[in-house]
Amino acid sequence: MDYFRVLVVDDEEDFLDTLVKRLNKRMVDTTGARSGEEALALMHEKLFDVVILDIKMPGGIDGIEALREMKKVQPLAEVILLTGHASVETSIEGMKLGAFDYVLKPIKLEDLLEKLAQAFEKKDSHDRKIRSARIKELIRFPGRVLDLTKEEE
Repeated sequence: MDYFRVLVVDDEEDFLDTLVKRLNKRMVDTTGARSGEEALALMHEKLFDVVILDIKMPGGIDGIEALREMKKVQPLAEVILLTGHASVETSIEGMKLGAFDYVLKPIKLEDLLEKLAQAFEKKDSHDRKIRSARIKELIRFPGRVLDLTKEEE
């Protein structure tokens, strides 16, 4: 598995701390957040490849609203929804909003690592396609300096 950046968002402190430690031990650059608001603030500071997002979180914004906002901040980040409640409707809503997949708590670490690998591969594939399109654009306009961070006029 390649080295990639993961954000875990869960309000259950023991679960969050344990998962972050176990993933970091396996050379997965993992950051934890205890709320949707904290996760969104982190996403404004650092790019993540995959987010593991608890659906049911008390307070501010729940997982579905956090997912909606995350896709605005980092549209290419893949999101795996995590729930201790087998809510099919909520999971389907999350998939419609762009979640990669969902898993039920408790989950075996090996199973979660497999989902993470699949999500990362999808994200990496999207990144390669974007880089390829940018290279083709540079070839089409030789000698022209392009600022690919801005929209063309």
